[in-house]
Amino acid sequence: MKSISVGIIGTGKYVPEKVLTNQDLERMVETNDEWIVTRTGIRERRIAAEGQATSDLAFEASLKALESAGITAEQLDLIIVATITPDMFFPSTASLLQDRLGASRAAAFDLSAACSGFIYGLATASSMIQAGLYKHVLLVGAECLSRITDYTDRNTCILFGDGAGAVVLGEVPEGRGFRSFELGSDGSGGQLLKIPGGGSRLPSTADSVEAKQHYLKMAGNDVFKFAVRVMGASAEQALSKAGFGKGDIDLLIPHQANIRIIQSALNRLELPEDKAMVNLDRYGNVSAASIPLALAEAVEQGKVSEGDKLLLVGFGGGLTWGASVLVW
Repeated sequence: MKSISVGIIGTGKYVPEKVLTNQDLERMVETNDEWIVTRTGIRERRIAAEGQATSDLAFEASLKALESAGITAEQLDLIIVATITPDMFFPSTASLLQDRLGASRAAAFDLSAACSGFIYGLATASSMIQAGLYKHVLLVGAECLSRITDYTDRNTCILFGDGAGAVVLGEVPEGRGFRSFELGSDGSGGQLLKIPGGGSRLPSTADSVEAKQHYLKMAGNDVFKFAVRVMGASAEQALSKAGFGKGDIDLLIPHQANIRIIQSALNRLELPEDKAMVNLDRYGNVSAASIPLALAEAVEQGKVSEGDKLLLVGFGGGLTWGASVLVW
């Protein structure tokens, strides 16, 4: 069977209109702009409107990705939505998106790997196309993290925002496309980043709601140490698998969680700051939407050219991590 080169043939993004600034947060919790910027690099984030759900953000980003790819929704074979904030437990957000797009031929499912979800989705979608199962796959990273953020917790509420990024995967010319994936998980750190309530372990009750068990909980220092270690290591492993060296990277697109984590990765990869796509100052941490949002913006801004070698890398709850190298 002929080997198929699989790559990204279209990108799109969408962020809600409402902006939540550090100055807004100063009026909500005991914090200040200088402290937030110094420790995270975040200045503002976007917040979904009342009644706006994850599938709504995904829909807008998907329309742009389909237009960019030059295909219609009817040509899609599969839709994957990477998210930790689905519209509801089921049906999947991907199924709701499929219906709204009119992608009548497409299978659909959600993927849960927190902030690593988009990289996990790329590996899944790419493998299915390479196996000859599908021709066109829509992958969306979409989140409404404001819905699971406790705005009385100053340690977490400064970090998260809402948004969506989408890509269409398909066959690309030989020599282009994905060259490697590096995925991993360490479930022993699962308790460090979680939403305790709402599942079969701790079902929703009046008591669980009162105890704020349905909000995101994070052991910040532990997650930071994990992120610094795993971002660089997984990036190096993905490069090695692809047969590339650090000097071959044209653009690093990291998960947008914390500017210090990104700087640590740049140092380990021996890259200058201008070789990293950074937009967390405007959007904060958007979990699974973070990398596709940054990728779509890099394409919009002309930072990606044909033949460029891109390194995508992220980490998240699980604890999980993922990295991918592709030739644009």
